[in-house]
Amino acid sequence: MAACASLLAMSAVTMAVPANAQGRLDAKYEASLAGLPIGKGAWIVDIAEDQYSAAVSGATTGLMKSIGGGNGTGTSQGRIVAGQFAPLNYISTVHYGKKAETIRIALAGGNVKDSAIEPSPPENPDRIPVTDAHRRSVLDPMTGSLLRAAGTGDLLSPESCRKTMPVFDGRMRYDLRFEFKRMDTVKAEKGYRGPALVCAVYFTPIAGYVPDRVSIKYVAAQRDMEIWFAPIAGTRVLAPFRITIPTPLGTGMIEATEFISVQKTAKTN
Repeated sequence: MAACASLLAMSAVTMAVPANAQGRLDAKYEASLAGLPIGKGAWIVDIAEDQYSAAVSGATTGLMKSIGGGNGTGTSQGRIVAGQFAPLNYISTVHYGKKAETIRIALAGGNVKDSAIEPSPPENPDRIPVTDAHRRSVLDPMTGSLLRAAGTGDLLSPESCRKTMPVFDGRMRYDLRFEFKRMDTVKAEKGYRGPALVCAVYFTPIAGYVPDRVSIKYVAAQRDMEIWFAPIAGTRVLAPFRITIPTPLGTGMIEATEFISVQKTAKTN
């Protein structure tokens, strides 16, 4: 679901970053529902001059763990081409009870070359099929949650929010549309404290879903979901610091408790 050491973060926001700047984010998050803790996770993002990688892990806690615990991991790697992310590989594994599911996606030039779900899910005739056209010009879910701002202007500007992320998660093709909402401030227990770019986020399912499914309808109808973005030091990249999603049981939230990023020195010959 971004942190910086305070001085480095402020520098990343207010000054142009050299083309060969690099940065790394180490963040830890807690998830809650109606104020009750339900999960914890960690996210590492490594940004180089022409490539990037991200790794996430998480597990249920508290009441959710006692009801039926689960945990998962995910990784994404890709290149940075013309200032934008170009994912190459994505792997996600989720364990729930005694079962597990692994999703693998291979991409090239923004298009899905291959994808698989193990074990194969049962066929559902009501599911809108994903076509080859739906697998073109897409991002994986992890890459789709990062904002990369072009140019050398203010990183935390309204323009950084105004993006639509076409995402394929191995099962479903959907759009995440971001719109600027406001500026705010955040403070992690460890790491970043400073300004955050608050974006409204709108979910639009495209294919690979069952239209009558209540959860899909509910999320697609929401107009109050928000993602608070903070900078990864030394880069033109913003990562989620806080995510809020209204639910019938209360507000769901994922928030960084640690958001530590550092600018790395580019290697030279």
